[in-house]
Amino acid sequence: QVQLVQSGGGLVQPGGSLRLSCAASGFTLDYYAIGWFRQAPGKEREEISCISRSDDSTYYTDSVKGRFTISRDNAKNTVYLQMNNLKPEDTAVYYCAAAVGVLSCSFVKAYWGQGTLVTVSS
Repeated sequence: QVQLVQSGGGLVQPGGSLRLSCAASGFTLDYYAIGWFRQAPGKEREEISCISRSDDSTYYTDSVKGRFTISRDNAKNTVYLQMNNLKPEDTAVYYCAAAVGVLSCSFVKAYWGQGTLVTVSS
């Protein structure tokens, strides 16, 4: 059974850090481009980071650049999103996704994690 299981969300104060995990079962994450998305209340889901399969290049949206880092641990079949210097505007449900059928960061067809809530508040 193909599955992406997320963990690591929660409540954190502004300026704090969290690390989100996205663990795969039923397939090998190393063979896929992996993206992180988020959806804040009342807003559309946005792609915030991706690591491609073709050349392991990474992408970050401007609002998280310099604060968030995407990485893979192939031995654990897991991708991480390290989030530092968190801001209240980072509050959202975060999703990971594995792009199906392509090596680049295109998620027209993808496997999705279940989502995890990150709340940044004092």
